[in-house]
Amino acid sequence: MSSSALGNEPQHTTQTPAEPAPLRPKMALAAWIALLVLLTAELMNMLDQSVVLTALPAIQESTGAGPVTVQWLTTAYSLPVAVGLITGGRLGDIYGRRRILLVGTVVFTVASLLCGLAAGPGVLIGARLLQGVGVAVMIPQVLATMHVTFEGQNRSRAFGLYGAVLAIANVLGPVLGGVLTEADLFGLSWRPIFLVNVPVGLAVLLLGRKFIPESAVRKADRLDVVGMLLSGLAIVLILFPLTEGHARGWPLWCFAMLAAGVLALGVFLRQQKRKQGNAPLVTLRLFRIRQFSGGMAADLLHGLLCGLFFMTWTLYLQRGLGMSPLYAALAFVLLSVGELGGATVAAKTAGRFARRLPQAGALVATAAMVGYGLQIGSRQADLTLLAMTAPVVLIGFGLGMVSGPLADLSLARVPHEDAGSASGLFNTAIHLGIALGTALTAVVFFAITGGAPDGAVNRDAFVTVLWWVGCLLALMWVLMFCLPKHTNSQDD
Repeated sequence: MSSSALGNEPQHTTQTPAEPAPLRPKMALAAWIALLVLLTAELMNMLDQSVVLTALPAIQESTGAGPVTVQWLTTAYSLPVAVGLITGGRLGDIYGRRRILLVGTVVFTVASLLCGLAAGPGVLIGARLLQGVGVAVMIPQVLATMHVTFEGQNRSRAFGLYGAVLAIANVLGPVLGGVLTEADLFGLSWRPIFLVNVPVGLAVLLLGRKFIPESAVRKADRLDVVGMLLSGLAIVLILFPLTEGHARGWPLWCFAMLAAGVLALGVFLRQQKRKQGNAPLVTLRLFRIRQFSGGMAADLLHGLLCGLFFMTWTLYLQRGLGMSPLYAALAFVLLSVGELGGATVAAKTAGRFARRLPQAGALVATAAMVGYGLQIGSRQADLTLLAMTAPVVLIGFGLGMVSGPLADLSLARVPHEDAGSASGLFNTAIHLGIALGTALTAVVFFAITGGAPDGAVNRDAFVTVLWWVGCLLALMWVLMFCLPKHTNSQDD
C-alpha cells in the first residue's frame, strides 16, 4: 500500500540533523492537530488498560465469566502489548510511522467493536487480545512521530502534554468505566466502555490521515522475522510467570519459564549482534547512547515502583484503613490531580530545565514518600483521607514531573531513523518494570501480611513498601544524570 493511499502528503525521509534546529515559539495549527491526534491515540491505549476494572463485576454477571476469565480480560490486553511493542516500533521505521499508526488504529477500533458486541467470555477475551495487538502496533508510533516531528521548545511542550495525558488517563479510566456501566446506556450495561472507542478511533483515522506527517527510514529494510519471534518468545517467557506467579503460589514451572526467558533473551541478543548492519529488529548501537540507555533504565525503575506502589496502596487503603472501594478511589483521584499538576509544570517549562526537571520530580516524590511513611507510622488507623491529602498530592506532583520529560530526554539523541525501534524499547521497559514491581509485592508486602486482612499488619507492610519505593526513586534520580544537561545542545 502506498503512502498516498493513507494520507495527503508524500512519504519523506528523516535523518539525524547535523545541528539542532532553531527554537520556534509557536506551532502551526496543523501541528497542534497532529499532536492532538497522537495524544488521543495514546489516551485510548491508557484508558483501555484501566476502564475495564470498574466494569468487571457487570461483565462477570452478564457473561457468566469465572475468576480465571476475569483475570484474562486484563492479561489478554497487556501481554500482546508488551510482546509486540519492539516489533511495532520497527514496523514504523520501515514502512512509515503514520501508515503503521493508522493500521494499528484500524485493528484497535475493530477489536473494540467486537468487544462491545461479544456475547460470551471467550469472544470477549479474543477481542481484548486483538485490541492489544492493535495497541502494540499503534503506540510506538506516538513517541517516534513526536520525536521526529517536533523541535526545540515545541518538542518539550509536546512531551510535557504527553505526560499530562498519562496523568489524566489514570483518573479517567476507572471513572469512565464506572460511569458508563452505571448509566446503562440503551440497556447496554458495560458494552459502551468499548463501543466509545469506535467514534474516537474513526476520528484518529480521519484526522491522522490528513494532519500527521509521514516519516520512515531512508532505506526501508525488510522486517527481521527471526528477531521478532525470538524477542516475543523471550518477553512472554519472562512476563507470563511474573504476572501469574503470585496468584498461583509460585510453582516450579514459573521459575523454569523465567530461566527459559533469560536464555531466549540471550539468544535474541546474540542473533541481533550478528544482524547489525543487515536490518536488525533492534539497533544495538542505541545502547551506546548514554542518554537512551540511562533513560531506559530509569523508565524500567519507574514502571517497577509504580507496579509495587499502586497495588499495595490499594490494599493498604482498604485493609489497613478500612476504606470502601469508592472512598479509596478518591485517594487515587488526589494523586492523579497532583500528577496532572506536575505534568502541567513540565509542559509549561517546555524543556528549559532539561534533566533537572525530572530529577526535581523524583526528589519531591521521594520526600513525600518519606513524609507519608512517617505519617502512617504516627497516625496508624486514625489516618483520614483529608489528613493524607498533602503527601499524596505531592507524590503525584513529583511523578507527574517525571513521565513526559523522561521520555523526551531519553529519546533526544536517538537518530531519527531509529526512532520507532527506540520508542518500542522504551515502552517495553515500563511494561516489564510494572510486571517486575507486581511480582516484587510477593516479597515486600505479601510476605509480611500473608494475605491476612489485619489492619495493623497491612499498615506495617505498606510502610516497608514506601521505603522500597523511596530507594527506587533515589536510584532513578541517579540514573537521570545520564540524561542531557542542556536540551538544545548535543553536549552534556
